[in-house]
Amino acid sequence: MRGMRGIAGLLTAAAVLMACTREEPVAQGDFSPVYGGIETILLDGDLVSFRVEMTGAQTAADVEDYGRCAAAQYALIRGAGFARHVRTSVDETGGIWRGDAVYTISAALPLGLRTIDAEVAVRDCAARGIPTI
Repeated sequence: MRGMRGIAGLLTAAAVLMACTREEPVAQGDFSPVYGGIETILLDGDLVSFRVEMTGAQTAADVEDYGRCAAAQYALIRGAGFARHVRTSVDETGGIWRGDAVYTISAALPLGLRTIDAEVAVRDCAARGIPTI
């Protein structure tokens, strides 16, 4: 009887795991964004807002990536090698996605978990086809 319970438990666990996996790959759809532009606003000292607009985004993450790319290029233009993400707010209305991303820009690696090495980020943005400033 004890062996039967063990086998039943294993079969139940296997059934639960199988229910959690997908048999068919999830379609990603066509991703063809149109980047509408970047507005840069100096807020205070090293604190900068990047307002971006695009269409064709699939999620807010696409808009956040656009803001990150803008911040990285701006840091390089200003002779700084790093940026630290403060916040990003994203809104979508009628298929137009808008983001307001705020970053601090610095020459030295800033404290925090959401830091960006500007040179690496700009190369990544170029490889992904995301424009910068």
